[in-house]
Amino acid sequence: MPSPVEDRPGLLVRDSYGYSEQTLIIPPLLAHCLQLFDGEHTELDIHEELVRVTGDLQSGSLARHLAETLHNAGFLEDEAYEQMRESKHRAFENSPVREPSHAGTAYPNNAAELTQVVREWVGTPSLDHGDGLLGIAAPHVSPAGGYLSYRAAYQALGAHYRDRTFMVLGTSHYGQPEKFGLTRKNYRTPWGDAHTDLALVEELIARAPEAIVQEDYCHAVEHSIEFQVVFLQYLFGPDVRVVPVLCGPFARSLYKGGKPEDDEGVRRFFDALGEIGAREKERLFWILGIDMAHMGRRYGDEFQAVADVDEMAEVALQDSLRIQQVEAGDATGFWDLVQPRHDELKWCGSSPIYTFLKCVPEARGALRRYEQWNIDEESVVSFGGMTFS
Repeated sequence: MPSPVEDRPGLLVRDSYGYSEQTLIIPPLLAHCLQLFDGEHTELDIHEELVRVTGDLQSGSLARHLAETLHNAGFLEDEAYEQMRESKHRAFENSPVREPSHAGTAYPNNAAELTQVVREWVGTPSLDHGDGLLGIAAPHVSPAGGYLSYRAAYQALGAHYRDRTFMVLGTSHYGQPEKFGLTRKNYRTPWGDAHTDLALVEELIARAPEAIVQEDYCHAVEHSIEFQVVFLQYLFGPDVRVVPVLCGPFARSLYKGGKPEDDEGVRRFFDALGEIGAREKERLFWILGIDMAHMGRRYGDEFQAVADVDEMAEVALQDSLRIQQVEAGDATGFWDLVQPRHDELKWCGSSPIYTFLKCVPEARGALRRYEQWNIDEESVVSFGGMTFS
């Protein structure tokens, strides 16, 4: 993304998978050369390009420095990257639990401090209402920016849901298309471990193995489920039961047409999850960790996005049309709005939403809050809180 550091313009590069812990800011001149790191060009080609744009015959050292810096950071597809990747995957596989990846950044890593902060975010719930609900949708944006929508969703939960198994469908920002990421590991937070329902995980794996990435490393770095676990633990205690499911993008449908379930693996996963939902009924409660539109410079748009005004006022209207389809439980109607132009609103919650609507066709939604938030000065994320009955 563009560098946010005012006196250091250029391109900020970081590794969302967490294989590399480094963050680089590449100056504009060198960022121009990144297109030559394509497996086809050589360091000499980079040198020649720098000479062409600078007129400096001595720029060869810059080319070498750029290549070495990217190599050392693990930002080239080479042996350094492969070693970092293998080390991180092995560490996740060997870990007995899914460690919290956002404690200390998105929320406090101290249990007492976390209780105080989440109480401020959610308020003090009465836990004496919420009859007839079968699920909620909450954001996965930073709780500090979206706490009012988290509050709108989670304050709807009554105490009688405490003993449910929470089927958490989260966006997989980094996962494989047409795949669902599962883990058998408990989700740990500063309060303790949320227990993963192993029987339901094993049933899904047995029934739709081709659609599932087992012990998906994306769980190690993904926030869309972690944040939901934090709010569930705040309401019901640390030992809540969950089935954490990361929903990858339905890219084949978005770019080649057809429905997501035209993929055989996706269809089998929908069948398995839908039958589990119908069988378990009152033992399950559905949680969707979703955001909506992503607009502005950070997300590749040409315009500067400002929440609720100009282009974003039109986005709010388009979001509303999609939300209406979700409220009606109309999976087809929702996807018919997402699919054209490869989802120009960039709803990163579309896969969990569609999965839920297909697997729980009786669900009818109610929007409790809608918001737009400037994640930076030029980019906006929209999100909301919903309930389903």
